Amino acid sequence: MSEELNAPLGGKRRRTKTSGAFASWRHWPWARTSAALVVGIGIGIGLWIAFTDDPMGGRPAAEVPLSTAQANNPIAIEMGEEFPAGEAPPASSQPAIGTGPSFITLGDDGVVATGDRLTEFGSLPELVETTQMGPLPRVGGDGVRPFEAYARPSISLEAAGGRPLIGIVMTGLGINEATTREAIRALPGAVTLAFAPYGTGLEQLTAQAREAGHELMLEVPLEPFDYPQNDPGPHTLLADNPPRENLEKLYWVLGRMGGYTGLINHMGARFTASAADFGPVMEELSMRGLAYLDDGSSNRSLAAQLARQNQVPFARIDRELDANPSSQAIASELAALEAQARERGYAIGSITALPVSIRTLSQWAEDLDQAGVVLVPISALSRVGDNQ
Repeated sequence: MSEELNAPLGGKRRRTKTSGAFASWRHWPWARTSAALVVGIGIGIGLWIAFTDDPMGGRPAAEVPLSTAQANNPIAIEMGEEFPAGEAPPASSQPAIGTGPSFITLGDDGVVATGDRLTEFGSLPELVETTQMGPLPRVGGDGVRPFEAYARPSISLEAAGGRPLIGIVMTGLGINEATTREAIRALPGAVTLAFAPYGTGLEQLTAQAREAGHELMLEVPLEPFDYPQNDPGPHTLLADNPPRENLEKLYWVLGRMGGYTGLINHMGARFTASAADFGPVMEELSMRGLAYLDDGSSNRSLAAQLARQNQVPFARIDRELDANPSSQAIASELAALEAQARERGYAIGSITALPVSIRTLSQWAEDLDQAGVVLVPISALSRVGDNQ
């Protein structure tokens, strides 16, 4: 007590001593340590995502080989996947055998039906490959190609006996349902119908077209020189894109409908002039047994050479019949097409799905017998290899 009273004013008070370990923890830089730990965890997660490239990691997965009768493009093998055994695909993509319309074929005694063997998708079951991209055409186990199976039987160029043959394809079908139904109703069965992949109700419309005896083709959108000012659509195959991206778009197009013999380009002057871009597409058509029809709009197109190299059935359009969409202009172009067929033995024309085009073409076809000209589907004028 006396010591406290005698202590000088302002003197330091005695502090209670603590153990050395506890004192060191009290003065540790906890804020900086926590910040460093959070940054480290974030960097680790970022590196894991960057190097594994597996956003589905941790989920159950199974890889199943593609079901096909022949070797596919390596990219197609990587992308395709058949549904596992015992597991049915979704109802929207499950083929239902025996519910579709019959193909109409020509026999020795007239017209004969093949039977209700088509799926609801409009394809023969043995010529369908079920993939993640949908049902795609393929060559059958017996080697039959979709080009052969879905072609409308017709007289060949060699068997024509000197009579000129004319093939006409109508494009842009499926976009306007009423116009498409009118084309199916009014046009002769020998006119080939090409459907746009962006059309709606394609299964029903193509079924009606087959019942009317029409041969079907499918349009593939390809990049023009003035893209994107002139844009064929969201699934356009683009020059300079990686082959994988273009094949993904191609598979989307191929899966839009069934029962077609091959593809016809929609635009595509730039794409068809590039062997590096167009080559993988033509290889895929060869492996899937499909034909290719060039619309004749570009002199720089490599379609003929690439089709020959890959043994793809090929033909090229000679005249666009309704560039001027008036009845008189279309009739004049049809007369010029006839003259070309008489001179060369055959000719191919294209025409769009416009009401005036449907009406004028239907009227022209009524007088073909008297003119001595035979109207044939495009497959009858498609050549393979050295015959192109």
